[in-house]
Order: sequence, then C-alpha cells, then structure tokens
Amino acid sequence: MATLRSQLLRRKPVTAMAAETGADSGAGELTRTIGLFQLSMIGIGGVIGTGIFFVLAQAVPMAGPAVVWSFVIAGVVAGLTAVCYAELASAVPVSGSSYSYAYATLGELAAMVVAACLLLEYGVSTAAVAVGWSQYLNQLLDNLFGVRIPEALSAAPDAGGWLNLPAVVLVGLCALLLIRGTSESAKVNAIMVVTKLCVLALFVVIGVLGWNSNNLANFAPYGISGVYGAAGVIFFTFVGLDAVSTAGEEVKNPRRTMPLAILIALATVTVVYVTTALVAVAAQPADRFEGQEAGLAAILEDVVGASWPGTVLAAGAIISIFSVTLVVLYGQTRILFAMSRDGLVPSVFHKVNPRTITPVRNTVIVSVAVALLAGLIPIDFLSEMTSIGTLVAFIVVSVGVIVLRVTAPDLPRGFKVPGYPVTPVLSVIGCILIITNLRPITIAAFLIWTAVVLAWYFTWGIRHSTLGRAAARDEQARKDAAP
Repeated sequence: MATLRSQLLRRKPVTAMAAETGADSGAGELTRTIGLFQLSMIGIGGVIGTGIFFVLAQAVPMAGPAVVWSFVIAGVVAGLTAVCYAELASAVPVSGSSYSYAYATLGELAAMVVAACLLLEYGVSTAAVAVGWSQYLNQLLDNLFGVRIPEALSAAPDAGGWLNLPAVVLVGLCALLLIRGTSESAKVNAIMVVTKLCVLALFVVIGVLGWNSNNLANFAPYGISGVYGAAGVIFFTFVGLDAVSTAGEEVKNPRRTMPLAILIALATVTVVYVTTALVAVAAQPADRFEGQEAGLAAILEDVVGASWPGTVLAAGAIISIFSVTLVVLYGQTRILFAMSRDGLVPSVFHKVNPRTITPVRNTVIVSVAVALLAGLIPIDFLSEMTSIGTLVAFIVVSVGVIVLRVTAPDLPRGFKVPGYPVTPVLSVIGCILIITNLRPITIAAFLIWTAVVLAWYFTWGIRHSTLGRAAARDEQARKDAAP
C-alpha cells in the first residue's frame, strides 16, 4: 500500500521540467518562435469566439438581460484563476498547462485527473466552437448568394441533420495549418484576432443605435440561479486563457512573456464580452434570443433594417470561430505532447516531425477525434461538458499556487499572485459555485469520463510512467549495489 501511495503522489520536479523543455536555455524539443503579441493573440483568440457570437442564444434564455452579470461572474472567476495561471506559467513554463502544474505540485494521480479535465475541456470545446461555425457560414451564404447548406449536412443527428459537414471541414483546415508550423499558425491567428476585434467594435457602435431601455426592464426574470446557470454555459469560452500556458515550450522568454500575455488577454476579453453583451440585450428583447442562429448578426440587421451589417458580422464570426478552433486544437495537441513525454499516453503523441518541428501524428489523431464530435454532437451539451472540465482544471491551478508557495518558496517566479492566499481561495470558491449550478447530467457525464481516464492510468499509464520507470531503475541499482 505504501508503494502504491508513493507512486500516486510522486511529483515531477520543476527543475527537471525546465531542463527538458529548455525553459531557461532555449534548447528544447520544440522551437521558440512566439513573442508577447502573438501569445496574447492566442489567449484572446482562444476566448473570443462562439461565446459572444453564438452562446448568447443559450445564455440569455437562462438569465434574461442579467446575462451581463453572467459574463461578469464568469470573467471575475476566470480572472482570479488567470492570475494563478500567470504565477504558475512563470514558474513552470512548459507545454502541459495545468496538467504539468498538477504533476509538479500535487502528484501523478492528480495530474491524471487534471489531464481528464483538459482532454475534455480542449477536445469538446474545439468541437463546440466548430459546430457554431456552420450556422454563421449559412448566414453569410444566405446573405451573399441566397443559398444555404442543407440542414442534413449542417447539423448533428440530434439537431435534425445527418452530419455537420462545415464543422468537420473547419477542423481539417485548422489541422493542416498546425501541421505546417507553429510560427505560421500564430501569425495567421493574430491576423484573425485583430479582424474579429474590429468586427465586434462595429457591432457595439451600430448596436448602440438600437438601444432600448425597456429591453432591460425585467432585468433578472430567472433570479440568481439563472445568472449562475448562464455563467456556467458561458464559462467554456474561457478555455482560451489556459491555451496560453500550453504554448510554454514555443514562447520566447517564457517566464516573462507568459504571465504578461495571460493578463493582457484577460483584460481585453473581459471588456469586449461585457460591452458586447450589454449592447446586445439592450438592442433586442430577451425572448428573441432563444433559437436565434444568427445571433449578433440578426440584431444588427434589425437595428439597421438592412442585411449588410449582418453580413459583415457573419463574416467576422466565421473568422473568429476559425481562430478559436485553431487555438484550442493547438492546446489539445501540446497537452498530449507533454503527457506522452511523461509516458502516460502512447509515444506517438510525442513524435516531432523533423521538417516542420510539430507533432504531426498527434495533430492528425486529435483532429479526427474532434471532427467526429463536431459532426455528430449538438452544441448545447458540448458547451456544458467543456465548462465543467475547465472549472475543475482551474481549481487545481489555484490549489497548485498555494502548494508550490509552500513546497518551493524560492523557485524563480516572473509573476506572483496579488492578494495571496485570498485570491486563489476565492478562485476555488467561485469555480465550485458555478459547478453546482450545472445540470446533474453534465456532472454525471464528467465523473464517468474521469473514471475512464483513471482506468486508463491504472491499467497502462502507471506502468509506463517515465518518472515511475526512472524510480524503478534507481531502486534496482540500489539493490544491485547492496552487499
């Protein structure tokens, strides 16, 4: 029993992580090509997407105009966690994100639980945003050419179709870009992020013209439970903040660049989300959001009385959702890359193509799995499943800050959490509050998924763990040396 306990609680030293990834020397397996601006754009691009262009159709019917507070609550909780991420990213600048942080602070078993969260968080959120892409693509095609992709080929089976083909195509395009190279992907993403910020600024400017205070009169018709419930649905978009920390091995000067990029992304996203949500609910009655496929585009068309603003916004949404899909798919592959290096998943996920310096096979496998989810599963269930994975991972990161302060107080940190230890404790409490307001079926599905991942760990991972095999070799060497 003591041996099993030591296996489950064994930690990967931060110094070992830094050495094998070239955090200080720059000599890692992947190439460091991403600077502060591009990394900030990865964070912003990973957050601003389906959450504002599409999820209002799910969130407003749950909270009414008070959905603005849902965005604020989600942003505050994400903000508390973001500063915890910033500290850990500056102390442990590797590709594994919160999986690696958990491995360094809480041990191998905790790392696998976090891995379950991240695999769910990234894989499902990529599928969720890809699902929303087909709806805006149809809106743009309808406005420009008067045609639409047939429902049979643009919706999941449970949503009345056969296959969401545009979602599958989107995942394939992102996979091709990631395979080509990280630097190219980061540059394309930065261009798309700047474009969608301009489009959202256009929405706010035009949307204010349709401001009607009467639309805000019955501000919170479903009470605080509705506000928290909507915050849970919205929260899945904040996975983009975690995506910044998955780029740890491809960032220049990671101890400084990563915390700064996280804070820049958080500030930008919070302002954009709250402003856009407020203008949206003031320009359109809350009861019209439910089932509104075109989302913000439809609101602008009503305000202006013409289709051109909706066409521009639909084009912006297509670019925006492409950017989110690219970022989150990237994050998923880098987490599996780190897990494979640790021996907890097969080595195929760790193989780097010598020409592109990217994990090509990893990217192909992940993309196929995500494409199947995007093509066959509706968005509402996907978004909630992503939220709970994100929330649990955020809890572990907040706890990890406290643990690392105690176990490694002298570890170099490029950033420290303000208001410690109150800030990480509030982060944990905020995440738990949102989790308790998710649907029971979502929580049950998450627990089943976690059990599946842990079953994998106990039947395969624990025996192939790089850390475990090193410990076994050391133990054998001691036995051989004993008289």
